[in-house]
Amino acid sequence: MVIDAHTHIVRRLHGRVGVGRSRSLTYGRAQIGAGQPFQHVPPFRRETTFPPDVLIAQMDWAGVDRAVLLQGSFHGEANDYVAAAVARYPGRFIGAAFVDPRAPDAEASFARLTGEQRFGVLKLELSVATGFLGLYPDLRLDEPGLAWLWPAAERQGVIVVLDLGAVGAAAYQTEAVEKIVAAHPALRVVIAHLGQPPLTAPDDVKLNTLWEAQIALGRHANVWFDLAALPAYAPEDYPFPTALRYIARAVERIGATRLMWGSDVPGLLGQATYPQLQSYLTRHSQFLTDEARAAVLGGNAERLFGR
Repeated sequence: MVIDAHTHIVRRLHGRVGVGRSRSLTYGRAQIGAGQPFQHVPPFRRETTFPPDVLIAQMDWAGVDRAVLLQGSFHGEANDYVAAAVARYPGRFIGAAFVDPRAPDAEASFARLTGEQRFGVLKLELSVATGFLGLYPDLRLDEPGLAWLWPAAERQGVIVVLDLGAVGAAAYQTEAVEKIVAAHPALRVVIAHLGQPPLTAPDDVKLNTLWEAQIALGRHANVWFDLAALPAYAPEDYPFPTALRYIARAVERIGATRLMWGSDVPGLLGQATYPQLQSYLTRHSQFLTDEARAAVLGGNAERLFGR
């Protein structure tokens, strides 16, 4: 079983981040606010989209059995679109809900999405550039206004995926996550992007210390990390040796059972093909035993997300 723990599907970009609203252009290009257009995905079709059937084709090409569909502020809320994809491809997709934690109806939306619509995963994108900290600079995961969320997710068995942004940034709230997971031991939390290690500054002592403190959260039995998007941050091309070195360091500190492979497609298709986003790990991770590699590629995610 190979499971991609971090993917996205896109009907159209209609999100809202700190510097403005995102929108789809053509041939893979996108724009945020009045900024310069940029290449979001490869220009393989006129519309800048990444629908579920295209993701399924990519998965079949790479031999990936299942994928977790995450949402974020940059793409825009797409709860119905994700739910429809899960219904259309039973057994292939696991859908994550989108809730704005500062919205007046946040608690009601969470109850409806995890109850009536049966979402078992919630994604919170905290990053400053493309997440909630760009919209709400004072947002804290441990603030009183979010105190309802953690026991509710714990009680309902909802897995919470956190993107805590760049190491050292305002969203990098390791201490808050530590308090939450310690207070709610049945709450399952996934931290995206391996805590976003300082791949372009591997000799920066301060940044590495902050990253290691976040990785140490994996010593809790209810915390996992996905490996999504590391090639995008790596200073080299395939097979991204600096990314592999940080994965090896994480394995040394918390073990392979706390890690799950993820791609972050479609955005990462500008760094490598979908098969390469998997094969850099499968072919070049000599620090993993065969058993550990199988666990990272899907076994850990299967145990966490279930069938």
